[in-house]
Amino acid sequence: MKLSQLRAVVAVAERGNFSEAALELQLSQPAISHAIATLEEELGVPLFARGRHGAVLTPAGERILYHARQALQSLEMMQREANLHKGLHGGHIRIASFRSVATHLLPKAIAKFHNQFPEVGVTIIECLAYTDVEQCLREGRADLGITYLPTRDEFETWEILSDEYVALLPPEAKIKGLKITWEDIAAYSPVLLACLPCGRPLHNHIKKVAPFMQTSADIQEDSTIVSLVNQGLKAAILPRLAAVPIPKEVQVYSLPVPIERVMAIAMLSHALHVPAVFTFLEMLKKFDFYTLAKATY
Repeated sequence: MKLSQLRAVVAVAERGNFSEAALELQLSQPAISHAIATLEEELGVPLFARGRHGAVLTPAGERILYHARQALQSLEMMQREANLHKGLHGGHIRIASFRSVATHLLPKAIAKFHNQFPEVGVTIIECLAYTDVEQCLREGRADLGITYLPTRDEFETWEILSDEYVALLPPEAKIKGLKITWEDIAAYSPVLLACLPCGRPLHNHIKKVAPFMQTSADIQEDSTIVSLVNQGLKAAILPRLAAVPIPKEVQVYSLPVPIERVMAIAMLSHALHVPAVFTFLEMLKKFDFYTLAKATY
């Protein structure tokens, strides 16, 4: 069944004869007759009674005309929706991110974009880890994502922020010297670390610079870890942005050997996207995430 056949059915039904339908569709009368005849053969029922006074719908033809109009209307809606997505007067953008960026940074960026393009929708897909973000991109469930660098060659990436890992000590903690040492942190063993896989860069770092330190990565919620530290029960090492809001009583120190997580916008290489996605991407690339992050700290 072809769309040209459905258009022919509607035109003949509305005009009442084949010649006027041919003029409306800018086709020859034999072409219209052939379209109707082949559709009738395919369906196995006559759609029109041909006579001296033109073409009149059969009972079957009346019912099929209804469905033909519905199909053409759906086609028109599909085209209209596609046209919206091709411009910036509609459409939808999906961005996947882990919690800390989704909570503290993306809403401001989305608000800025919305002020300029209010008809374009933006949805945040919150993921537990950067690996989940990348899987969202692979599966086509997100157009853009926030991940860690370095990443695989299957993604195009643009760096947006470096976030320092910091040591969080309980309110009553006392360090031995002027600067914090790994031994000061290890005194609260096991030290709580960001859970895997997001915490993998930190875990590998600790194995190299403080292999004696006992650690634990069983708690997924960063806010739970910060609360335990605030109650004097544990020490922790977290990305600064993930730890926000940090209670004023909690002591915050840079690590004896610093490490940062480098975050980037990612897009699946060679993916096809509507123009709104690329416009949003350009805005994110220019957005001052560093200043916003410092204000959040």
